[in-house]
Amino acid sequence: MAQILVNGRKHEAPEGERLLPELVAIGLKIPSLCYHRSLTPSASCKLCVVEIKVPGKPPRTRFSCAIKIKDGIEITTESALVYQMRSKALGDLLKMAPNAEAIHQIGREFGLSTGIRPDGCIRCRLCVRVCAEIIGARALKFEKRGNLKYIVSASADACIGCLTCTNICPTGAIRYEDHEQVRTLLIRDEVIARHTLKHCEICGRQFATEKFLAHVKTGDGAHPEEKSEHTHCPTCAKLYYRKNLNLVAPKLAK
Repeated sequence: MAQILVNGRKHEAPEGERLLPELVAIGLKIPSLCYHRSLTPSASCKLCVVEIKVPGKPPRTRFSCAIKIKDGIEITTESALVYQMRSKALGDLLKMAPNAEAIHQIGREFGLSTGIRPDGCIRCRLCVRVCAEIIGARALKFEKRGNLKYIVSASADACIGCLTCTNICPTGAIRYEDHEQVRTLLIRDEVIARHTLKHCEICGRQFATEKFLAHVKTGDGAHPEEKSEHTHCPTCAKLYYRKNLNLVAPKLAK
């Protein structure tokens, strides 16, 4: 067994074994993403860096997954240099996988700076503007969080579920899910609104929310395809209107 010094405390560890699992075994938390006990270490993520001092030599940083335990070495797992190198490694990883929750979790756990987490929104205000200027619902607004503004729901019941914001968003940051007669609108993982869906009276397809249909009913202007009040999806409304006008599709020549 090798005698080693870890953060100023003496420990015994099997000489020749990798350092990282031994540090974890004595209760220390060391960030790592690429290490696996059954595989040859690659030190790819560079998060498990520690300071190592060999007798007679100045301390230097090494990756604990790759270095092997030797008698007399001194290990420091937390220092200004270690923090700096881990922060740089985390930043490099985020450039390749900006939305990886595992990386952000390590940043939170070890107090490493991860910067602003990308959410797909480019702050173009198209969704806010179209909802206010064209739809008139004013269901979206900007909210400042830290040093950045985020699109959020303006109020609990302002959204009518028309999907204009999802259609106009250039990056797909705002999305919707229709499931079991419920439409859910989201940005990031935050719910903007949930709505009950109505069925088309002709084909039975779910096509619009109750609030959207009420909004259309009370809005100005006549429906371009069908004058009477109805609960028809756009496709069936057009077919119904054409049928009433006795419009027949032309027959194809044989």
